[in-house]
Amino acid sequence: MDRSEIMAVLPHRPPMLLVDEAHIEGDDAVGRYTVRGDEFFLQGHYPGHPIVPGVMLCEMMGQSAAVLFVAELTGQVPGLGRRVPYFAGLDKVKFRHPVVPGDTVVFRLRVVRSHGTFYFLTGSGWVGDDLCVTAELTFALVEAPDA
Repeated sequence: MDRSEIMAVLPHRPPMLLVDEAHIEGDDAVGRYTVRGDEFFLQGHYPGHPIVPGVMLCEMMGQSAAVLFVAELTGQVPGLGRRVPYFAGLDKVKFRHPVVPGDTVVFRLRVVRSHGTFYFLTGSGWVGDDLCVTAELTFALVEAPDA
């Protein structure tokens, strides 16, 4: 999925759309984002040495996971309307290597279990061979406000 296809699934819009492309490989969602250097979250973080804030890496990872839920998010599941993914939790988050302008971060996520409308995933983000972030994520897929 490219950015326009992602926008058909997620409610996020620039400047908060933080995934350039995403697809499924086996059981995994794989997303990519290239840090341009002009993003709002780099302004002042840190002057002269910009580093992507950890919370933004978590958001990028979460948005990358959306391809796993395309049917639910677009209303293609019989008996359900459109859904919106809400972060319900982040656990065991570790930041291991800084992400800076010019880097392309590749995120890989997998659903490890679900319960009703809640989905529990593990995820990681890499720049080349450098592991940058790992986390356990929880999402609730709730009825879209406009549904």
